[in-house]
Amino acid sequence: MRGIFFDEEHARQAAETLVRGGYAAEVVRERLAGEDDDEDHPWAVLTDAPEIQLDMLVEMYDGWLDYDAPEPAAGESPQARPLVLPLPDQPRRIKRPEGS
Repeated sequence: MRGIFFDEEHARQAAETLVRGGYAAEVVRERLAGEDDDEDHPWAVLTDAPEIQLDMLVEMYDGWLDYDAPEPAAGESPQARPLVLPLPDQPRRIKRPEGS
């Protein structure tokens, strides 16, 4: 899990708070899609802390939580998983009741 912060100082303070609490925390620059100005990229705090702990820090510093996407199984690419949609087993009856 990671917390996203707009200010580097806030990200570093949050990471320091987590480390003092006994958790691992790392501050990295987060590159968002569509952002081409390096100065506008937010900062991410990567941590193994419980969600509630990080949630309190991102709320204090006006950031947000970003949940990690589940890793694909070994040898499986993310595109290899088929998209499964529920399909009807028969047509829908709109005007006539069924059986007439």
